[in-house]
Amino acid sequence: MRKLIVLGLLAAIAIAGGLWFIQGWNGAGPAKQPTAVVIPRGSSLPRAAEILEKAGVIESSSRFVFQAKLFGGGTIKAGEYEFPARASHAEVLALLRAGKTLQRLVTIPEGMPSVLVWERLMKAPALTGEVPVPEEGSVLPDSYSYQRGESRAAVLARMQSAMAKALDSLWPKRGPLTVVKDKREAVILASIVEKETGKAPERPMVAGVYSNRLRQGIKLDADPTVIYPVTKGKPLGRRILQSELRAANGYNTYAMAGLPVGPIANPGKASLQAVLNPAQTQALYFVADGSGGHVFANTLAEHSANVEKWRALRRARGEM
Repeated sequence: MRKLIVLGLLAAIAIAGGLWFIQGWNGAGPAKQPTAVVIPRGSSLPRAAEILEKAGVIESSSRFVFQAKLFGGGTIKAGEYEFPARASHAEVLALLRAGKTLQRLVTIPEGMPSVLVWERLMKAPALTGEVPVPEEGSVLPDSYSYQRGESRAAVLARMQSAMAKALDSLWPKRGPLTVVKDKREAVILASIVEKETGKAPERPMVAGVYSNRLRQGIKLDADPTVIYPVTKGKPLGRRILQSELRAANGYNTYAMAGLPVGPIANPGKASLQAVLNPAQTQALYFVADGSGGHVFANTLAEHSANVEKWRALRRARGEM
């Protein structure tokens, strides 16, 4: 009888231990909040477990390794991970095996000038090293992923490589109405289109207007080209001065016909496509319509009437 009692106790202890072991694999972990952890390249499972225990993601590295070998197996991948609060041992190992590392992004909006691209890269957390301000128009606007410890130079190289690839892809698809003679001219004109309208459907039409003016030898009269030499693309924060409208600096399209000497921003794919395939139009002018878009005109008389409507609207709003 006593032997049966002892055997029963041992069985109960074994069952309880087994349940504790299994629950320890699938049960909630100790981390009270999401925790970022870097697993260095070449780390073994025991080394990764030590790092995780020190970070408070798991309670016991030795138990985690034993359970991982028993229930999980497989290899783990290095990188920076963000483990959810209360992640179980099973969830932790699944992330390590899948290589679902923390995604860090640096986003470059369409039309951002290179000086602001540089500022954004320099402020991006967890990147290393320094870079010079990139050449204007050399960066393709997009969101770029990176990992902790990666160099800013490497991220910038990806941005510039993406622009080169986009131009290589789009250039052969240019249409008969485009006036640009090479890829650099495409970037220059696209940067002006980018700064002139924030509405995607308008880009081909704006490109069409500027293409007509270039074709006929008419000055572009684009305000953003006046501002660029003054601020390098940053907001001006005031009205353009008459002296700035007259300045001869290679960019000011009020003072000269043709394209500026270089881009005034980093244009996106849509603006590049617009200048390579501009809208077929007779329009030579456009002005704001008060709703974020523009109204287009074929003649100076029509344009003057549209400008007066815009001024009347601004006066009604108390802006003039």
